Amino acid sequence: MMRMENLGRYTDIVRDTDLVTRSGRVSDCHGLIIESVGPLAHIGEICEIQPQFTDLPVQAEVVGLRAGKVLLMPYSDLRGVGGGSEVVARGQSPGICVGDGLLGRVIDAFGKPMDSKGPIASEKNYPIRPHPINPLSRLPIKDVVHTGVKAVDGFLTIGKGQRIGIFSGSGVGKSTLLGMIARNVDCDLAVIALVGERGREVPEFIEKNLGERGLQRSVVVVATSDQPALTRTRAAFAATAIAEYFRDRGKNVLLIMDSVTRFAMAQREIGLAIGEPPTARGYTPSVFSLLPALLERCGTSISGGSITALYTVLMEGDDPHDIMVDTLRSILDGHIVLSREQANHGQYPAIDLLASISRLMPVIISGEEYQLVQRALSLLGTYQRNRDMVELGAYKAGTNVEIDRAIQFFPKIQELLCQGRDVAVSRQQVIANLSSILA
Repeated sequence: MMRMENLGRYTDIVRDTDLVTRSGRVSDCHGLIIESVGPLAHIGEICEIQPQFTDLPVQAEVVGLRAGKVLLMPYSDLRGVGGGSEVVARGQSPGICVGDGLLGRVIDAFGKPMDSKGPIASEKNYPIRPHPINPLSRLPIKDVVHTGVKAVDGFLTIGKGQRIGIFSGSGVGKSTLLGMIARNVDCDLAVIALVGERGREVPEFIEKNLGERGLQRSVVVVATSDQPALTRTRAAFAATAIAEYFRDRGKNVLLIMDSVTRFAMAQREIGLAIGEPPTARGYTPSVFSLLPALLERCGTSISGGSITALYTVLMEGDDPHDIMVDTLRSILDGHIVLSREQANHGQYPAIDLLASISRLMPVIISGEEYQLVQRALSLLGTYQRNRDMVELGAYKAGTNVEIDRAIQFFPKIQELLCQGRDVAVSRQQVIANLSSILA
């Protein structure tokens, strides 16, 4: 029996091996694209280009076909590649090695370690672009995720398997909020994708925002802004594949991607390079088809596991109607807006509750809790609408009962929402405190 099992394993290896070398030659190189005559390859296949002055091949992916030529985009530097360089198709689609050895590690978009902790033991190879999940195989979202952040747990409650966007301008506390959630969330582990991040900010995020406690149960996938566009997009797909591996094993996973805007920018570079027409804000059509293909991979599974996803979205010029903000708002299951005005007033986390929403919140919490939160939000809204009049002294107390109540409760609710970066508060405590404030 053992011999038959071994024979079957070797048979699978032979079946998956490309016994004929498919090769071609570089004919042209312009911008981000390499054109070659041959090999016979399919879209998404991995090829190797042999530079002229080194034995180390350059990995590239087939991104298009044009006029009988193969369009390749490299994963690394093209130094040494020239006309006539050999291109060999490897018969492989992009994948990532996965396993428990990834926990506590910092890796690049190809699964190679970046943290000098030695090699990573892997168990299997997962495709980074699998077939879409049958929507009827998803389990309903009904369990609450506790993040330890009062404003999120109390007013924007998230469910296991939900996808949330964090909309923010630069320097408003986005990384700090992500670190707080990653450290305190009640998921089994976290997969964090830093896509297009500044190299300086990577160790800063890991050491200051994530911390040793958060890193121990996390996998960090990094593709910095100086790497090729294809590598940056691959990092997003690789992180999602790693999260899918743990979800398929019944784990509840938190996936954090910072940022999906830089992922879209990288795909825009790829699309423009292969000749796609620019549309809104220069984004190519492939961007708007690729975003739902990536984001829809999260959620619940029949395995019992789930992927709860947080995607940061950069608002250019703090514009809440930026094209990427609008696009992702229509795809995701809710959004958290960070306000520069509130950050300037010293409120952290600087979450604008009136501009934020969790679409699953009414489903996953009790009716009494939801009504309590809505009462608090109504008071905040009343105060914000009349804030200028109140602060200028133009409002006379007793004129309007609702405004009087808003003036009374506003500072108490604001005090409840403020939270230190190293402090975690249970959701039950937040609801109890809010109930006592509004009693």
